[in-house]
Amino acid sequence: MRVVIDVGIGPWGLGASLLLVLLAVVVSLTRHLGLERDLLVAVVRSIGQLLLAGWALRLILDQDTHMAWAWLWVVCLVPFAAATARRREPRLRGLGWMTAVGYTVGLGVSLAVVFGLGVLPLEARVLVPVSGMIVGNSLKVVVVAAARLVDGVRDRSGEIEAMLGLGFGSRRAVRDVAADALRLALLPQIEITRSVGMVFIPGALTGLVLAGVDPVDAAMVQAALLFLILGSAAITGLVVVLLGAGRFFTADQRLEPPAREGG
Repeated sequence: MRVVIDVGIGPWGLGASLLLVLLAVVVSLTRHLGLERDLLVAVVRSIGQLLLAGWALRLILDQDTHMAWAWLWVVCLVPFAAATARRREPRLRGLGWMTAVGYTVGLGVSLAVVFGLGVLPLEARVLVPVSGMIVGNSLKVVVVAAARLVDGVRDRSGEIEAMLGLGFGSRRAVRDVAADALRLALLPQIEITRSVGMVFIPGALTGLVLAGVDPVDAAMVQAALLFLILGSAAITGLVVVLLGAGRFFTADQRLEPPAREGG
């Protein structure tokens, strides 16, 4: 017999959970970290954004709501994520549209696999959260890959220019830097996939178990989601790195490295 746990915490439960944030504020004050304002802003923004998202999802996931609204939600995720990536790593010119292209490919392939092969049913209640998890986790890979690419080109500009002088094309000259950037960006997601179930219990598995789903079935769904996230992150990151590497060269194959900080 499966038991569905009532997880409605209400205002009191939400307020009680803020005690831990208050503890973090105290740590910041006593250790002179200067993070008090950031912590408070983060809490207020998260509550507002999550409540807004919950209200919107309630409308979208209603049985009487057409499936097209769920697809519209997914489509809107791409430009929002692209704008976030551009804001977090402004040093790479064109990162916004490169991220959008990467998401279009990575998310498109992932959704085609999961729904086209019947891994999960194509329903609004599945499409929206799965897409959100894929986009959210891929965003971290995109930002790290872009930052590492910029730093790598800047720090190894002499090596790249030497290869250009030896007659190598721009793509070959920057290939090792781009590979290192993508490798470093993917390592955290690989580590998460490797450690799941032993070191930590991911959110999707926890949510399914709380909803009364058999733990083994929930674990299988979580594994499938982790594989989708890892694959999509790799595809999205690859597209961004490949497109981004060409932004440091002129039309006549000359290197234009990013400026050094403070220089």
